[in-house]
Amino acid sequence: MKKRILIIVLTFLFAVPLASGVDVKKPVKVFILAGQSNMEGKAQMKLLDYQIKAPETKELFKHLHKDGKYIERDDVWINFLKRKGKLTVGFGSPGRCGPELEFGNTVGDYFDEQVLLIKAAWGGHSLFRNFRPPSAGLPSDEKLQEILEETNKKNEKKNRPLVTMDDIKKAYGLSYRNMMKEINTTLSELGTRFPEYKKQGYEIAGFAWFQGFNDQWGDAPGEYASNMAHFIRDVRKDLKKPKLPFVIGAIGTTRSKPAKGGGLEVRNAQMSMNDIPEFKGNVKAIRTDLLVDKNAERVYVGWKDHVEEWEKVGSDRPYHYLGSAIWYGRIGKELGKATIELIKAGK
Repeated sequence: MKKRILIIVLTFLFAVPLASGVDVKKPVKVFILAGQSNMEGKAQMKLLDYQIKAPETKELFKHLHKDGKYIERDDVWINFLKRKGKLTVGFGSPGRCGPELEFGNTVGDYFDEQVLLIKAAWGGHSLFRNFRPPSAGLPSDEKLQEILEETNKKNEKKNRPLVTMDDIKKAYGLSYRNMMKEINTTLSELGTRFPEYKKQGYEIAGFAWFQGFNDQWGDAPGEYASNMAHFIRDVRKDLKKPKLPFVIGAIGTTRSKPAKGGGLEVRNAQMSMNDIPEFKGNVKAIRTDLLVDKNAERVYVGWKDHVEEWEKVGSDRPYHYLGSAIWYGRIGKELGKATIELIKAGK
């Protein structure tokens, strides 16, 4: 009798999803989050710790904690370089949060399947150089020679070793190659990085790009649209996903102020991906400046004269979206919603 009861119990346990509601019979939905420091995330935890309790903001963050503790989502995993685990706060730069938090919550709420976020982001990296896609090729020989000479002039002044043309060329696309390595290594080690993995396989379901600050100068703005289109095509080719849903958070570091110069050119280039015929219905760029945390923007003016007030709304400079947990949260949520919209359109 006891054996029969045990068999019934075990049959029930293995016939239903995990307690989290995940359907373990379906492949893991994988989303790639890539870019520079703002994809890393720069909202300090001490700000979030305050805002989840403050009367004026606690409603915005109530889904992130329970009984005084931050929630760890069983149904959403995250891998950010050397860190991995269940999605929760703190997966931005050390001690900080970024768009991954609300992106993961948004797609996690939508899918019955297990979700995995693979984040590959490095501060200060441009699309022109670091993330340069293979099909974009290298800059002209004349431009490379100019860069080599300028680099070595700086090195001489600072008593640093001189570099060669090979060194200059190797820097182009290095972050792109590291990104692809990070994706492939994480996927090949799913079982060891995430012991809860049930060998149900995986499907790369979407790609989110949040970058642009370091492309505002020199030749980079004029090349951004071309490089971005090459980037999307190359990512899809290398991941063997020809119509992979691709969302872009267009640069918005000027806050409510009108963008100008190289910043405006980069934003326009990012938004222009919406108008390329082959990207219709599978690429979507959104304006992050329109999601600005206006209260943080207001208090930032003269913040040194009212530090205590400032630390209740922001935690960094404008180029890091004021370190606003609200602003990063809005960006992550909108990128997640845009991803879901593309996935629905592609079915």
